[in-house]
Amino acid sequence: MAYSVRKLTDFSAPSLDAASSELASALSQASAGIQSEAEFKIFRDYWMGRKGGVLTHLNDLWLKASPGPNKRDVGQRVNELKKKVEQAVESTLARIQTGESAGKLAAESLDITLPGIRRPIGAEHPVIKTMNEIVRVFRNLGYSIEEGPEIETDFYNFESLNFPPNHPARDTQDTIFIAGQDSKPQRDRLLLRTHTSPVQIRTMQKMKPPVRVVCPGKVHRNDAADATHSPVFHQVEGLAVDTNITFCDLKGTVDHAMKALFGSSVKTRFYPSFFPFTEPSADVQISCIFCDGKGVRDGGPCRNCKASGWIELLGCGMVDPNVYGFVDYDAAKISGFAFGMGVERIAILKYGVDDIQLFYHGDVRFLEQFS
Repeated sequence: MAYSVRKLTDFSAPSLDAASSELASALSQASAGIQSEAEFKIFRDYWMGRKGGVLTHLNDLWLKASPGPNKRDVGQRVNELKKKVEQAVESTLARIQTGESAGKLAAESLDITLPGIRRPIGAEHPVIKTMNEIVRVFRNLGYSIEEGPEIETDFYNFESLNFPPNHPARDTQDTIFIAGQDSKPQRDRLLLRTHTSPVQIRTMQKMKPPVRVVCPGKVHRNDAADATHSPVFHQVEGLAVDTNITFCDLKGTVDHAMKALFGSSVKTRFYPSFFPFTEPSADVQISCIFCDGKGVRDGGPCRNCKASGWIELLGCGMVDPNVYGFVDYDAAKISGFAFGMGVERIAILKYGVDDIQLFYHGDVRFLEQFS
């Protein structure tokens, strides 16, 4: 059990071959030395344990640390080693069970009605995994989870969020409307929601302050699919409403969330922006996690942050008092903030993916890298 995964700095094929051979040799020696079920459990947990196991370290020190151009090759190599470890664990268990049961079979009957050993199948999709991580951060801060319908009315998607009838966001170039709605009043016409903000309105209609919720879900916009856009994507939005909530509370909450997601060394900065349902509004940038905010990586400009040292990640702001009028809140007594972030955007940063469409193609070779 003396083997430990070493951190790679060279991801070339010869370096991967040497590191893989070292791991395979250590695995074979460790398997050969297992003689009892107690030793097997230690062996299994050492190599396959979710917390601190060799396979976990492989993902962290090899796959996640590999640069973009090498990620596919490293992912394939990690999957091959994962299969070797699983096969070694299974064969070791079979060997031990065969040896221990050989003397008992003559005296004991085999009950074929007992359930067999089932291998768990499947794994979380990287987008769902990222969304769950984001939600978990805010649940730890005391936020509850609220969900709502994907087919919304104009009232909840636009009007109640302080979008006047002539606002550009109502343009059919951005919003996917349901056909056959012309005979209805505008506020009752159906569409595919363009953000999860309607869930915030629905929540405030049924709850009185204090309110602290996060709203994860799927949203739709009439965008052409390319490396950075998709007509279907996911958002996590948050809302906090109470007495004496200030912009400082918003900054502290967002800064804590970004550090929880990307590491304690990440810095945040806010700069003015515009959203109809918040005033004042801000866009939030984090210091580039690829170049540590320096703008330079591998002797040249950092492509991820365009040499600026900062990456734009989400929007936020203090809830506009006009919004409270749609939910019968007293704007003179309460205040609140809201924020929203794209899940795919964060998943791209966390996993070093360079094309958002890879999340939706269903290519098992791509998805297996994150299992």
